[in-house]
Amino acid sequence: MLTILIDGLTYASWLFIVALGLTLVFGVLKILNIAHGSFYALGAYAAASFVGWASAMKWAPGYTLVAMLLAAVAVAALVAPLTERGLLRFFYGRDEVLLVLVTYAMFLVMEDGTKLLWGANPYYVSEPYGLFGNIDIGTQTYVGYDFALVALAVVVGLAVWWWLNRTQQGKIMIAVIHSSEIASSMGVNVSRVYMLAFSVGIFLAALGGAFTAPMISVQPGVSVGVIIVSFAVVIIGGLGSIEGAAIGALIVGLARAMAVHLAPVAELFSIYVVMAVVLMFRPEGLFQRIQARKI
Repeated sequence: MLTILIDGLTYASWLFIVALGLTLVFGVLKILNIAHGSFYALGAYAAASFVGWASAMKWAPGYTLVAMLLAAVAVAALVAPLTERGLLRFFYGRDEVLLVLVTYAMFLVMEDGTKLLWGANPYYVSEPYGLFGNIDIGTQTYVGYDFALVALAVVVGLAVWWWLNRTQQGKIMIAVIHSSEIASSMGVNVSRVYMLAFSVGIFLAALGGAFTAPMISVQPGVSVGVIIVSFAVVIIGGLGSIEGAAIGALIVGLARAMAVHLAPVAELFSIYVVMAVVLMFRPEGLFQRIQARKI
């Protein structure tokens, strides 16, 4: 059971970071961003490039973590303004189905874009994975990086909560979430808030990809599975809720870990079964929309 718990927490940690960005974008912009997994993939590819560059420059191994953080920042700084200002803002207020189709088109374009930039061969970011050594718990040995990833998820979740609830920018964003029209009439630059929220959401997706890169093979198609499980998390937890994203990620992570260890053939179905059960009794997710809108 301890192995299932640790594996579930590890899986839930990076998934929470990614899903948090997805639910934040929905909470503010009311967009179901199908391309969110592609930003995760961009973060992973950028981390592979930045870590490779850091190794070539003979940086100390510990600085590879800084390189991965810089990779996520670079993705958000370069891609978010181009995407939000150059495309999405022209579709605000339009039919929600149209916005879904637009983000799906973005997903297809970015999938081919990553192949053009990085090719079809897989990348491996092995240097950071051994930084924290191994940890013995009972008779089992675990990689310390997994626990560092759990700590990162906790820090990110608390930081986003503090930013939204304890800073002026965050409170302005909550006002826009409640009513963008009233916020605009009170002098709030709603367009700037949209840009900020989208940038933070993309940064979180890229951050999840960057810090997951040492644990996976970074290759074409990595974004597809991520967006599916991310949507499962926000659907289970409730769209637009930080608490829902955390609980949803834990449920998905533990369900997957139990399936892997107890019934491997059911791994592909375990997440969908949990999601179906939740929707049967709570169609709005575990956290109701009115709670979710408060984020």
